[in-house]
Amino acid sequence: MDQAAPRYGEPRTLYQPALRLAALLLAAATMSQAAIAAPKTIIAYGDSLMAGYKLRPGEGFAPQLEAAMKGRGHAVTVIPAGVSGDTTSQGKARIDWVLAGVKAKGLKPDLVILELGANDMLRGQSPAAAKANLDAMLIRFKTLGVPVLLAGMRASPNLGAPYTRSFDAIYPALAKAHGVPLYPFFMDGVAAVPGLQLGDGMHPTPAGVAVIVRRILPSVEKALGR
Repeated sequence: MDQAAPRYGEPRTLYQPALRLAALLLAAATMSQAAIAAPKTIIAYGDSLMAGYKLRPGEGFAPQLEAAMKGRGHAVTVIPAGVSGDTTSQGKARIDWVLAGVKAKGLKPDLVILELGANDMLRGQSPAAAKANLDAMLIRFKTLGVPVLLAGMRASPNLGAPYTRSFDAIYPALAKAHGVPLYPFFMDGVAAVPGLQLGDGMHPTPAGVAVIVRRILPSVEKALGR
C-alpha cells in the first residue's frame, strides 16, 4: 500500500501546476478587462475653438468628442476647459485650479488635449513667448502626472513668412522635446472651408466641430492607450 500511494497521487501532482497556471491566466484576463473598461477622463483644454464659441449646448468640441468616443465603445468623460479669448499665458495661469476642479468631482485626468496659441497669433504676439508658455504648461502637466496630446495651430499667412515659420514650428518642436503626441493642426479640414466656419471665418460651426472630432479621434484613442 505504501508503494501504491505515490503512484495514485502522481496524476494529481502533474495537474496542480496546470490548474494554478490556468487560474492565474484567468485572473490576469479579468484584471485586463477591468482596466480596459475603466472609465477615462479627458480634459479639453484650450480657447474658444474648444469652448464652443456661439454654439448651443452639446455642439462644442467636448460634448461631440465624448459622444464620438462613446459611440466607439469607450467609457469616457470629456471635461470642457476651453475659455474664449485665452492666450497661452492665460492658459498657463489656470492649470492648477482647473485640475483642482476636476479632482473635486472625484475624477482623475487620463489625458489633456492642449489647444492654445491661436489668440497669441491673432494678436501678433511673440512666437517665442507663446512657445515658452506652452513649454511651461507641458512641464506642469508632466509634473502632475497628466498625459498630454498637443494640438497644433498654424499662423495666418497675412502675418508674413518669418512670423509664420516661427509660429508654425512651435508645436513640432515642443512635442519632440517633451515626448508627447502631436496632432499637427487642430483646425485641419475646417480652416477656410465654406460652411464649416461661422461668419467670422475663424470659429467652427457644429458641422465644423464634427470634422475636427472625426479627424482627431484616432490620435485621442492612441494617446489614451500610451
